[in-house]
Parts: sequence; structure tokens; C-alpha cells
Amino acid sequence: MAPKGSQRTVNKIVAENRKARYNYEILDTYEAGLVLTGTEVKALREGKANIAESYASDEGNEIWLINSHLPEYLQANRFNHEPRRRRKLLLSKREINRLRVGINREGMTLVPLKIYFNEKGRAKLELALAKGKKLHDKRETEKERDWNRQKSRLLKSN
Repeated sequence: MAPKGSQRTVNKIVAENRKARYNYEILDTYEAGLVLTGTEVKALREGKANIAESYASDEGNEIWLINSHLPEYLQANRFNHEPRRRRKLLLSKREINRLRVGINREGMTLVPLKIYFNEKGRAKLELALAKGKKLHDKRETEKERDWNRQKSRLLKSN
């Protein structure tokens, strides 16, 4: 345990899926724990994870994170982990049932938004229940973003 005077990294973001908010309309977010091995946690602490192409799926009574990339920890030798293995997500039964209803009935997807360490130093995943955007919705998002940039430039120059 850390001494009282030491600083801990609180909510340190390790990996972020920045394209998710552009490609999907985020309807609801959940905080999920990750089942990781020791070398995966050490690789996460180095901050080299990638969740850009990953997604979550419902299999049985569990939710799994698929296609996330945690690079091998260099000092681990033969005890290393597989970089693209499937990782189990820790959610309550009620949350899993809500997610399952969203996926099956309403045709939504589970998109990971970011991996971070919470106050206790545990790796957490922010998972979103999202609906895919159509092309015209993406264009509207771009227009809004450009307008906000122009607006801030105009206000800054005055």
C-alpha cells in the first residue's frame, strides 16, 4: 500500500477509442472491470494499449472484449501474454441483462471507449451501448465540430 504522502495516478487514461464518438451515437455508458494477467497489467501501466478496432460481444452469460491489443511486456520472457487475446469483462448480472436487451432487441453494439486506472489502481473499461451513425449523421457531426472551431477562433481574436 502506498504511503499517505505519495501521489497516485487517479483515473489515468491508458487507451482511448477516439473514433467511437464519431462513428457511433453513444446512448449509455458502463464501467466494467477487466480480467487480466500480471503481464497485461504491467503493459497497461506503460500506456501502450490500443482499443481502436475492438468491440465487446455477448457470449453465454458473459461479456467479452475482442480484438483489443495489449503489447507484450518486454521483461516477462516466456511468461508473457498473447497481445490480441479475448478478455472477460466484469459486470453485474443486471448490467449484462440490460446490455443483452440492447444488443438483441434494438440492434445496438457494445463499443469500448477507454481503458483507465481508477482510484484503487484497478484497470477499468468504459463500455458504451451505441447505435451506428449513418453517413449524413457523420457529416452533421463534422459541420458542428468545424463551426465550434470557427466560433472559438472568432471569440479568441476579438
